[in-house]
Amino acid sequence: MNITEVRVKVINKEESRIKGLASITIDSCFVVHDIKILEKEDGYIVSMPSKKNLSGKFSDIVHPINTETRALVDKTVIEAYEKAKAEAGQVQE
Repeated sequence: MNITEVRVKVINKEESRIKGLASITIDSCFVVHDIKILEKEDGYIVSMPSKKNLSGKFSDIVHPINTETRALVDKTVIEAYEKAKAEAGQVQE
């Protein structure tokens, strides 16, 4: 599997843990939208798109099925977020 494109929208809301939204394209033929980039005390985590089920709990709509793919998605999305954040900072100055 290759992630062939990543698009990130940086969210600048101090009070929100959500710092960005991403879309990834896999092998130039499959897109996953609404991937959240959340800030935690020790860095960022990537949260897959989810929906609330009948019991009121959230469950992922899509997700990697092995640790290698999860690591690839996390690394790629966080790197793209950090790049977008740096570029946004350069534009604002």
